[in-house]
Amino acid sequence: MSFEDLLKDLQGHKTIEDDSTQPSLEKLFHDSFMKKHSRFNSFQEFMDKGNFQAESLQDIEKITGELFDRHIDRETDFPDWKTMLETANMEFERKQ
Repeated sequence: MSFEDLLKDLQGHKTIEDDSTQPSLEKLFHDSFMKKHSRFNSFQEFMDKGNFQAESLQDIEKITGELFDRHIDRETDFPDWKTMLETANMEFERKQ
């Protein structure tokens, strides 16, 4: 861990995006994942349907809440964001 990363972490400014072990949205919620768990062809299509905008996991952390969870519950096989993210992470790790 670099000094800069340590400083960010100590100051509470380290983000998910700064974590190089965390895959990108595109890798986690790839098209086949979305087709398998929803009626959407892509994560972007899913986000557009709910009028949500996010380019990174950090952006999603800012919008998570009851509205986002309801959108996930309605439009996917998952009851909430936490479950969707955990499943995506598990599937990603299995492929590594």
